[in-house]
Parts: sequence; C-alpha cells; structure tokens
Amino acid sequence: MSPSETNSASDRQPGPDGPDASMAWELLLPAASAPARARGRSLQAALRDAVRSGRLAPDTRLPSSRDLSADLGVSRGLITEAYEQLTAEGYLRSGRGSGTWVGGAARAARPRARDLAPRSPGTRADFVAGTPDLSLFPRSAWATAQRGVLTELPHHDLGYPDPRGLPQLRTALAGLLARRRGVVADPERIVVVSGVAQATALLGSVLHARGMRTVGVEDPGSPHHDALYASAGVTTVPLPLDDEGLALGPLRRSGARAVMTTPAHQFPTGIAYSARRRTELLDWARSVDGFVMEDDYDGDFRYDRAPVGALQGLDPEHVAYAGSVSKSLAPGLRLGWLLVPEALADEVVESKRTMDLGHPTLDQALFARFVERGDYDRQLRRCQRAYRERRDTLVAALEQHFPGSEVSGIAAGLHVIAELPRQYGPQQRFLERVAAAGVAVRPLTDYTHARVGDQGTEGVRLVLGYAHLAPTRIRAGVRLMAAAVSG
Repeated sequence: MSPSETNSASDRQPGPDGPDASMAWELLLPAASAPARARGRSLQAALRDAVRSGRLAPDTRLPSSRDLSADLGVSRGLITEAYEQLTAEGYLRSGRGSGTWVGGAARAARPRARDLAPRSPGTRADFVAGTPDLSLFPRSAWATAQRGVLTELPHHDLGYPDPRGLPQLRTALAGLLARRRGVVADPERIVVVSGVAQATALLGSVLHARGMRTVGVEDPGSPHHDALYASAGVTTVPLPLDDEGLALGPLRRSGARAVMTTPAHQFPTGIAYSARRRTELLDWARSVDGFVMEDDYDGDFRYDRAPVGALQGLDPEHVAYAGSVSKSLAPGLRLGWLLVPEALADEVVESKRTMDLGHPTLDQALFARFVERGDYDRQLRRCQRAYRERRDTLVAALEQHFPGSEVSGIAAGLHVIAELPRQYGPQQRFLERVAAAGVAVRPLTDYTHARVGDQGTEGVRLVLGYAHLAPTRIRAGVRLMAAAVSG
C-alpha cells in the first residue's frame, strides 16, 4: 500500500509542520475533466505545476488519496499514481503514517517577496539621519497595553472608525500636545494619520482642491516633500533660510500661499526659528490668507533647556500641525497626528475618509492607553537621556579625530551638522573614501534642492545622525572616517 493510503479523514486538518491543502481539488478540477486516457498524465501535470508555481507551498499537507479521488470524481488509483510519481520526482514527500506533503525541493521555484525597506546593508558604520534607536522600543509596556486593549475594547470599535480617529485617542493626544508642545488642541480638529508623510499628502490634496498649485518648502529641507506634494498635483518652491529661520523676502516674492516648515528644530540645519521670525511668518500667512504647515518631527528632544513650543500655539487658525511617533517609538508603527485649522478641517477629514477610511482601530486604542497610563512620557524621558549621551559622544569623537571641526544643531534633535576643516576636502573625494571604508554618511548638499556637490576647495559639511547608534558604535564610526581620509 502506498504511504499516502495511510491518510485518514483527520488529514484534512492542518498538521504541525505546515498548512492544510484539503482544497487542493480546486487546482485539479480541470485535469480531472480530461479524457479518460489522458486523465492520469493531466492530474500529474496539474499537481506538478501547482507545486512549481507556489500555489501549493512547501510543507503543505495534501488530502488522502481516498478523499481527493472522491472530491474529483476520479479513481483512487489515479491519485495514488500521481502522488507516487511526484514523490519520486521530489515534488512531494511521504512516510508511513505521516501522510503526503509538498516537498522542500520545490522551494527554489517558489517566488519570494523582496524587501524594499530603506537600509544601508554592508556598512560598518551608518550615520544617515532619520532613524531612532529601535532597540529602545518599550516592548514590555507595549505588550501590556495591547493585552488590556484586546480585553476591554468594545466590539463596535472594531467597525469602520471615525476617519479622524478614535475619540479616546484624539482626546489623549489633545492633552499630550497641549502639555508637551504648547499647541491649542481641540480633539475635534485632530486627525490620526499614518505619519507626517500622510499628513503632508492630505494637506496637499486639500490645497490643490482650493486652487493652490504651489507650496513653499525650506531649502535645505526634507527631500521627501517634493514627491508628496507632487502626488497631490502641487509644485514645491524651494525657499532659503537665514540665521533666524525661513527668509521672508523670498517667501513673499514666491507667490505661494502655503509653506512647509520645521520651526522647533529645522531639518537639517538644526536652528530654531527666532521669536521674531515666527511672528513675521504668521503675519505673512494672515496677509495672504494662507497656511503654515508645521512638521514637529522631533520637537520633544531638546537638551539645553525646555523644548521650544510649537508655532501652532500662536495662531491655530493659520497653522496646520503634524507630528508622529516615528522618532519617539518606531517609524514602523506608521502612527501620527494632524491638527488642522478650522477652515481646513472638513476638507481634510473627507480626504482622509476617501484615502483609507481611517487609521487601524487597534493601533489607535493601544496608543491611547499608552498615553493615558503615562508610558509615553516615560518613553520620551528614556529616549532623551539616551540621545543626549549619544550626541555628547559624537561631538567628543569629532573633536578628537577631526580637530577644528565646527558642530552645530546640537541643542536638540537626533542629528548634528559637522563642518570639517578644509584639509579634508574636497567633499566628493571625502565621501568616496569614507564610503569605500564602509561608512554611510550624507553631506548637507543632499538636502538642498540645487544638489550642488562640493567642488574645488569647498569644505566638507555633513549631516550626522546619532540616535540609532550606541556610543561605542559612534566612536568606532568616527575613527573609521578619520582613518579613511588620513594621509
């Protein structure tokens, strides 16, 4: 008797080594309808193709020959013969008393999903800014909050949510943002989003619907804004900075009525907008009946004094405020918030409804609980202590290995700007040499719209992220850079 004959009715249940394939007959129905003389070969070919294509994955348990023959309306002998033939070829495997399974030899033919997540593989040190230390994610506290939510969440909250977000979370966020960032936080005007990127796209679509075709962006600034606004049909206009923030003259001449800013800690230069420039920027917004979009991407991390309050608190009717947990918890959570002026609220909510029908309910309830119980405040304090130590480590390492460097933007955030002495230039040669040594680093010019590379005797200006690196990795990385360009 074939090993496959030992399969019983219990074989239709998933086994410990793989998924159930009791519906394999669906894949074989066309072959079962073939002329009688060709039916056996057709069944074998169809089963072989199902394994090769991945429709029957490796370690999938197949139905017994008795069950499958009954499902297909063919003789049991044809199924037994097909199983035995494909077992001999290596597509299936079987053993007495264990049933018949898709074999591991077919793995090479199974398509695999690619991982397109942004990473820097093969580097010995990675100073690219933008990522927090993911090992600081509070797994234990998060798991406790998750268990509580799964136990207590009402069934009706698992339905389609309010596109603005769960009332519980919007209320918790209103209290958090008012307390920590000084915003004027009305829960009715908070929209829960999947990060600042979605907030930007939502605002872009609303501005486009209102007839605005351009939006000003800081230069240097985030390289992602162009594509996000372009997806909404809005063109970005790069605007220069001065020592106090966004330069108002070019903004007024641009003709734009909306501008994207990072006033608490400008990305990437690290400056905080002066009180005078904040006032001037809001005066401009009122004069053109326009809006300022405030990206508070790392406003909670200030090391020399209390964090600079959000611009939105000065004029909530002309500032749309966006933030997220991407730097405080993890970017993979895709969880953020958008606090909108009343004039834009209904349009933003409808755009959010159209885009995705609302943010995942369980994630919202979990984060609301995390905030309410004080876990989020504890996480921010933990991160701030760790990141301040790492900032100090980086500054000290630069002083040791690149004496004479000027380091700025150190008062807050998760990165610094380092201008190295001219002896390490030109910039392009420096970048090539450190890249060859396995160090990932980006120059300030990567964040400018002109993208003008360093030429001739220009110095080297780097944007160095440090939050994701332990102090020992920071010191080792700076040593690698120094060794790569010495001599």
